[in-house]
Amino acid sequence: MDKKIAILASGNGSNAENIVRYFRDSADDISVRLIISNRPKAFVVERAKMLGMPCCVFSKEFWDDGKAVLALLLHEDIDWLVLAGFLAKVPDCILDVYRQRVLNIHPSLLPKYGGKGMYGDKVHRAVLAAGESQSGITIHYVSEAYDAGEVVAQYACPVLPADTPDTLAARVHELEYAHYPQVIAQTILSGD
Repeated sequence: MDKKIAILASGNGSNAENIVRYFRDSADDISVRLIISNRPKAFVVERAKMLGMPCCVFSKEFWDDGKAVLALLLHEDIDWLVLAGFLAKVPDCILDVYRQRVLNIHPSLLPKYGGKGMYGDKVHRAVLAAGESQSGITIHYVSEAYDAGEVVAQYACPVLPADTPDTLAARVHELEYAHYPQVIAQTILSGD
């Protein structure tokens, strides 16, 4: 039975595009059916158009309430939610229905450098400022608290002495592109 994914994204959308392309070419019974954003000017909206993917944008008011978003997800028979650079908190009404069916990716090895306000370059700057020898990605279930859900998988990369936030981000992005779609597939298929 085909499992239907909705991707939630707030920014550039490179991870969202990577996930869409992965599942278009995959033999798995999983498909991306919808991209949702909370920012009308986010480049992910343009990426969705280029990919021919349906995309819905919800204002802060509708996102925070969550009821209209949940109604859309249920109407589209969405089975799983995948966050890909999504910066808003997922409303409790959505988490209640999609318990243990919402995945997120974070650009650090949680529990380090997670929580509200820790995303993108803020994370990479904190990793470098702390003198860490490694960073990486964490794929986890979404819970009511930011970056506190059960960890599904982690992948590490070295932090090099000459790293800048940009060079470290590039290495972390490589991990995201290589592993996130595969972990999504494994997690969904193991839940059957």
